Parts: sequence; structure tokens; C-alpha cells
Amino acid sequence: MTTSTHTVTGHWIGGETLAGSAGTLPVVNPATGDVVAETPAGTAADVDRAVAAARAAFPDWAATAPAQRAEVLRRLGAGLAARQEEIATVITAEMGSPIGMSRTAQVAFPAAVIESVAGLADDFAWTEEVGNSLIVREPIGVVGAITPWNFPLQQIVSKLAPALLAGNTMVFKPSENAPLTARILAEVASEAGVPAGVFNVVYGTGAVVGEAISAHPDIDMISFTGSTRAGRRISEVAAHTVKRVTLELGGKGATIILDDADLPSAVTTGMLMAFANGGQVCGAWPRMLVPTSRQDEVVALAVEAARQHTVGDPTDETTRIGPMASEAHRQKVLGYIERGIADGARLVFGGPDRPAGLPNGAYVQPTIFADVDPTSAIAQEEIFGPVLTIIPYADEDEAVAIANGTLYGLTSGVFGEPEHALAVARRLRVGQVDVNAGHWNPLAPFGGYRQSGNGREFGRFGLEEFLEIKSIQR
Repeated sequence: MTTSTHTVTGHWIGGETLAGSAGTLPVVNPATGDVVAETPAGTAADVDRAVAAARAAFPDWAATAPAQRAEVLRRLGAGLAARQEEIATVITAEMGSPIGMSRTAQVAFPAAVIESVAGLADDFAWTEEVGNSLIVREPIGVVGAITPWNFPLQQIVSKLAPALLAGNTMVFKPSENAPLTARILAEVASEAGVPAGVFNVVYGTGAVVGEAISAHPDIDMISFTGSTRAGRRISEVAAHTVKRVTLELGGKGATIILDDADLPSAVTTGMLMAFANGGQVCGAWPRMLVPTSRQDEVVALAVEAARQHTVGDPTDETTRIGPMASEAHRQKVLGYIERGIADGARLVFGGPDRPAGLPNGAYVQPTIFADVDPTSAIAQEEIFGPVLTIIPYADEDEAVAIANGTLYGLTSGVFGEPEHALAVARRLRVGQVDVNAGHWNPLAPFGGYRQSGNGREFGRFGLEEFLEIKSIQR
């Protein structure tokens, strides 16, 4: 596999490239270990420049009619779609997503999100009458956005589209591990008519740039997606300026298979939701809860399904699971696999050894454990890799208790007779539940309970996060 080196020479601030002053950070292809790009190592001074540009651009952008802002977003979505293959190739090189998934979930989904958000402009209640009060929804101001490496375009588009439609401006820090799509997005946004200063990109680490954004007194809101640990830190830093903070954090979703479920369909879908993007998905379902009497059937089906999740070169069209996003992350995932074995879970597929034929690169075998203790580390902690834990339950109440029995509450799935499955879905303390593989809806709210975060993304619920509410009595 070969990729060309692509060096980002500067931050994108005020509609132009501004050189950094603190050296560079490497971008490493996890499939090969090769450095494929460099980006600036940003500083607090770079953040200051970006915030000043965003603050200067805010009044005019906020005064632009929502319908005009929506048209700019539509051009932005079309521009991303036109560069789909380029973006997909870059994402595959920087974080290892299989090329097929890069084209769809990594690029096509963000374009769909932009279109769905733009479509809200005409019917959204920007103003409304409540008794003798006029209720006005207005942009917050300058938004600081910080995103992770697993879906580098999707995560920022989920913030940028509603923030811009609401009339805000933005300072964005991409993950230093997958930063290259940020520059493409900035170029496409400029071509689509996003005014200079409305969208700014500062590259760098969380410890430097992320902290500066979170603490900055002229940033009015932080929208963060990433680990629960990092989310806690951002909340602490942002609290000093009492800015709004929305957090989309970790997850430990469950596939609940009821007695009356179509077992082959449930297992196949559950496996997809456990192993997609190499399991590096906050909304994944890495736990599979099954009736004790049917665990052996489920294990056999899961092992057979896992054989179809081929591991290999992410540029190969047949690859289902590419490398982990970095060697450091590979080591973390392997540590959990070894912990599961040490804690007595029954290994039924995969394990800590390298996948056959892949002596190099950040590759992990897709792994399945059965007879998993629901209180064990592999059942409680976010592994963020292709590791499925099969957990038997005695009855429905126990299944619900196990599903709800982590510090997370982001997503889950329930399989069974439709009304029965819906009744169980209502009992789950999570932000989003799919019943019998319900289709993704870009207008439905996405976000978590408990330590999976707060706030919602997508649709009008996501738009409302980026708006202030004023009441005027007459």
C-alpha cells in the first residue's frame, strides 16, 4: 500500500493559511507505520488568532438570514460529495478505516447530515409567541469544537452544520491523529461561500490547543466528542468561564437478544454493530446479551459471522476490518483481550495473536468472549476495538439490569417480537435504541445518558444546542 505525503503548512484562520510557529506533528498511517503527513503543532497564541477571526466574523454571519445560511450548507455538502474519493482515501491513510466504509460512513453520511440540517431552516421556530412574550432563538456566538480520530469528517460536520445554520462562528481542533480532512473541509467551506473567519481550524494536541479552546474567555460554547476522561477535563476547564458545554462521550452499548428474536438476524446485526470501523465507534454494541439457554446457539452463529469480518489492508475493497488507528491503541485493545482471558471469560474466537499474514501494522484479530461476567473489565470498560462479549442472562429483568449496569448510556439494540422489543427498549437508560435493526435517521437526536455525555446532535434537537433563547415581553 502506498500513500503520498501531504503536509499541511499552516492553520486555517480568517479564510487563509497562517503558518504555525511551534514545529510540526506527524500523521502516521497505522497500516504501515509510515509518516504520511505533518501538521502544525498549534499554540495558545494560534487559538487567540482564530478566536479573534471568529469573533470579528460573527456579527455579519449572525445577521444573515437562515435560508441563506442553509444554501451555503447545501453547497458545502455538494462540495464534500464531489470530493468523496479523495476524502475517503485520506481518511483510510490517516486512521485505517477500510476504504468501503470510508466512502459511506466516513463521507456519504456527513453529506446526508448537512442536507438534513439545511432542510430545517424554513420550518424551524426561530421565533414564537407565548402569551404576551416573543420568544427569540439567537446564535450563541463563537463555538469551540474538538473532535476525535475515529470519524474525522462525520464528527465535525455533526457540529459545524447546526452551528453555522444557527448563525455561530467556529474554531475547530481536529484530532492530531487524523487531522487531514479538516483542511479539505475548510477549502470546500470557503468554496461554498462560508465567509472568512466563520470557520477556522487550529491543529495541535489536546493538552495545548484543546485546553486553550476550552478555557478561552471569548469562546461561548464548547462542543466536544471523545473519551469520557477528556470530556471531564474539558468540563473542568470550561467551568471557569461558565460557557455552555455539550459532550458526546464513550459508550458500552448492548445487543439484547430476546427469546422471541430471529437469532441469525440479531447476531449478524449485532456483530456489525460490534465490529464496524474495527469497533472504534462510540455507539457500538460490544456486549451481546442472550438467554442462558440459547448461548451456545448464539456463540456458533457469532463465530460463523466473525469469519466474514476479514482483517487486512484498508485500501483493499474486500477488507472489513483495517488496523486500529494507532499502535498505541492496538496495545490498549490487546491489553483488554489479555485481561478477559486472565479474568476467566471463555475465548471462542480470535485472541491476542496477530492476524495471519499481517506481521506489521496496528492490526488486531476480531475477538469473541462467551460466559462473560457482566461486572468484569471487558464488560464494563470501553475497549474501542473489535471485541465482542457474550453475556448470558436468566430473565428479561436481568437483561435490562445488565444492559443498564455500566457508567455509560449512549446506544443499544433490542431484537425480538416488535412490541416486546419496543417495551424492553423503553426500559433502557440510553440515548438511542434500535429495535430489530431500525434504520439510521439523521433527524433523530443522538447523545447519551450518564457518563456518555449531555446534549444532542442531529435534527432540530442538535440545532437547538447552538442557540440562546431570549424572551421579550410586550
